[in-house]
Amino acid sequence: MSGLLWEENVDLQAYNTFNVKSTARYLVRIRSPSDLAELVALPQFQSNRQLILGGGSNILFGNDRFNGVIVKNEIQGIEVVSEDHRHTCLRVGGGVEWTSLVKYCINQDLGGLENLSMIPGTVGAAPIQNIGAYGVELGDVLSSVEVCDLGTGDMKTMTKEDCALGYRDSIFKHTSMVLMVCFITIKVTKAQFHRVTINYASMQHALQEKGIAAPTIRSVSEIVCLMRRRKLPDPTVLGNAGSFFKNVICDQSVRNTLQQMHADIPWISKPDGRCIIPTAWLIEKYGWKGRQTGRAGVYFGHALVLVNLGGAQGSEILSLAEAISQDIRIKMGLLLKPEVNIVK
Repeated sequence: MSGLLWEENVDLQAYNTFNVKSTARYLVRIRSPSDLAELVALPQFQSNRQLILGGGSNILFGNDRFNGVIVKNEIQGIEVVSEDHRHTCLRVGGGVEWTSLVKYCINQDLGGLENLSMIPGTVGAAPIQNIGAYGVELGDVLSSVEVCDLGTGDMKTMTKEDCALGYRDSIFKHTSMVLMVCFITIKVTKAQFHRVTINYASMQHALQEKGIAAPTIRSVSEIVCLMRRRKLPDPTVLGNAGSFFKNVICDQSVRNTLQQMHADIPWISKPDGRCIIPTAWLIEKYGWKGRQTGRAGVYFGHALVLVNLGGAQGSEILSLAEAISQDIRIKMGLLLKPEVNIVK
């Protein structure tokens, strides 16, 4: 048997922010790429279903049991690999908490991640989801990703272009290979050369409320944290995974049709000519905001957030999500896509 510690029949409730109960047959903690090389060589690993788990902040276990191996990414480290007078390049372990990386950058006066403050989860999940908030995405600073193919044990470095980043999307969601992100390298900007992004009206209003006329990296981060606390529930109090659905992306002809149905429908133009329709508006429009179904519900403060009201099973939350999706599809002809990774 390998030197890795195989935990059996592990309760996953503490490993997901939805706070739903599910039991994993096995759980293995990975703290270095050498652990992965050892793990991948084991027949016990290759003969079982596999799931990579970071902070558990973007996942819903739809069943009460996962009959396979949970690979817990706990690879640590934040290292300066290069810098010049304008930029610093950081190599960061996939198991590092995302909030820890953001705080590191702020304390070092490095800009680029401040709009992504207080996003839960780990660094390893960031390129998979191409996390983003308030006009900034990981793709704006990402240089490369080091991954391990859990089928072969091969390590490789992928460029940002290789990752095919899109809106809450990447190549990692569309490949048959099981790839674990061991490290990412990002290029962030030193404060004196950095221009903060405050395009959102809500951010500008919050800055004005605080009397901040010349926003800094730190003050933008603080405003983002304030705004997130105002509109999103604390998962330690009310189980959730943040936004459950992606915003709807459609072409202009679809938008025109929707405007004939609802003149007040909001939309945002994309550079490619398509439009973004806020899914929160759709959910609220059809009366789902604040609605409860058994022990699951739609958060009263934000229509995109589904919550565990206490003791809900993953299947209950999934049923609620499916009911919302079906309602929007019937009434608007739009397909809602989950932002959360659903494991059945």
